[in-house]
Amino acid sequence: MTQQTAEHVGLLLREARGAKGWTQGQLAAELGTSQSAIARMEQGKQNLSLKMIQRLEAIVGRSIVKVGRPQMTHLRVEGGRTLSGAVDVNSSKNAGVALLCASLINRGTTTLRRLARIEEVNRIVEVLTSIGVECTWLNANDLQIRRPAVLDLASMDVEAARRTRSVIMLLGPLLDEAETYRLPYAGGCDLGTRTVQPHMQALRQFGLSVEAKSGFYAVQAPPSDGLDRSFVLSERGDTVTENAIMAAAHRRGTTVIRNASPNYMVQDLCFYLQMLGVDIEGVGTTTLKITGRPSIDADIEYFPSEDPIEAMSLITAGIVTNSEVTIRRVPIEFMEIELATLEQMGQRLEVSGEYFARNGRTRLVDVTTKPSELQAPEDKIHPMPFPGLNIDNLPFFAVIAANAHGQTMIHDWVYENRAIYLTELNKLGAQVQLLDPHRIYVNGPTKWRAAEVGCPPALRPAACLLLAMLAARGVSELRNIYVIERGYEDLAERLNTIGAKIEYFQD
Repeated sequence: MTQQTAEHVGLLLREARGAKGWTQGQLAAELGTSQSAIARMEQGKQNLSLKMIQRLEAIVGRSIVKVGRPQMTHLRVEGGRTLSGAVDVNSSKNAGVALLCASLINRGTTTLRRLARIEEVNRIVEVLTSIGVECTWLNANDLQIRRPAVLDLASMDVEAARRTRSVIMLLGPLLDEAETYRLPYAGGCDLGTRTVQPHMQALRQFGLSVEAKSGFYAVQAPPSDGLDRSFVLSERGDTVTENAIMAAAHRRGTTVIRNASPNYMVQDLCFYLQMLGVDIEGVGTTTLKITGRPSIDADIEYFPSEDPIEAMSLITAGIVTNSEVTIRRVPIEFMEIELATLEQMGQRLEVSGEYFARNGRTRLVDVTTKPSELQAPEDKIHPMPFPGLNIDNLPFFAVIAANAHGQTMIHDWVYENRAIYLTELNKLGAQVQLLDPHRIYVNGPTKWRAAEVGCPPALRPAACLLLAMLAARGVSELRNIYVIERGYEDLAERLNTIGAKIEYFQD
């Protein structure tokens, strides 16, 4: 950014702040920075990243910089630095998108506090807005949602819907919204064949009929009934369970769901629905009993709990850089197997006493990583449904195992393509051997080296590349980071607060 541009941005920022009636201190509080930093920005003495400008625009609610067509954003990482300090875990991406979908059940106003401001959330907000839902950002991370009496499903933003897999989760809350409607095919990460049939199997229990057409699902709503129903899910999937819960929440009668996922995002959804007055028994277990409420009209606010996957990402940053870093607000119930596995590998950790998240239900701790010498585990590392090692936390063990002495087998039995993307770590000096679409050997320790690497089309493997770059001496470039921004809010900037040196750039 040139000095002239910086001064122009500063002037626009000052005008936007004045229009809001805020002091520099108030804007600093919203942004999570100091008043002196705001003063430097407004004087044109602060070099602002594109990401910071986007955050400022979101907070003040107006455009500060006009740009041409969207460009790909990349990261430049100066690796080999020791990290230190403390960083907080943000709220859960997966809980956030489920709560956005569930807000359609409520005819009143839902305010989601401290919502992760990520691309996946932005896409769902675009979809909701396109069908008539009033979505208002009260500040950078608090979203107020009001739905109309009748949703305009025919006007759904198809492009936004197809850029997220979460759109499939609208089937549950929209169960009988209209007699017939169309829903675009779900998109998201490229992780191989991820069938939607478990969703259809679950929702057929309520009488929903879905037929796959060219690029769309043709949906036929079920007739109204007050029947009790009991069924078992063919797959203990998180989003499958959430879809079934949301369908049951606004139907008369009692629904018993067996083989339900008790994972973190499912629990958050249940806590929210309980606040709406839906009777749900068995939260945190694999059997849920839900007594629905066909008419819900309540003004409520809810705080999504912290994200165990982001917690694992930040813990990994401390481990691969052999640093002492404190990760605050870690949801321990969903991280116990991961921390136990790390300790078996020789990783020294300090864990604080427990305290509650803002939702009053989720248990949190602070975790401090200590410089350690790691050994490969005796057995393979593999995921399991909760309370096992989280499927989305598994890729981070590839980066960690690359720092350990010996050979580690990682078995990703859920996705047939994700293990392939982890071989991209070899471009940074790792020794990852692909055995088949589900299994890799990781040989360590690794002498990481800087490189230019393109992001693979899968969120967690892409984040693994960024974390490995922190350990690689020299300057690395990670190209086209959109997939990371789908699941993390300001990950690079937050890593910078604990000593990383990462900058955004565009060609």
